[in-house]
Amino acid sequence: MKDLLEQYEEPKPATTTIATLLKRMTDKGYVAYKTFGKSREYYPLIKKADYFSKHLNGLIKNFFNDSASQFASFFTKETNLTEDELKELRTIIDQQIKENNK
Repeated sequence: MKDLLEQYEEPKPATTTIATLLKRMTDKGYVAYKTFGKSREYYPLIKKADYFSKHLNGLIKNFFNDSASQFASFFTKETNLTEDELKELRTIIDQQIKENNK
């Protein structure tokens, strides 16, 4: 926990806050730990991309009527994307369409 707290800028969160988050992540199966004396070394059980994918899909389901297009519309209108970023998104979408048609 000491190593985690050192990564935060001031004002640092309370030790109990970090402990609670680690407990919740452990209970949900996202992380596990090894015990070394009085210390614990935490390590991930799932990939970062899998974690974000699960939560993003939950967000789309709960807040956008399970419609990815509603989410995409909201995202592109409300995040002040630059023209270059929008073009990059178009390229990503076009590439995904090609892969889906294979």
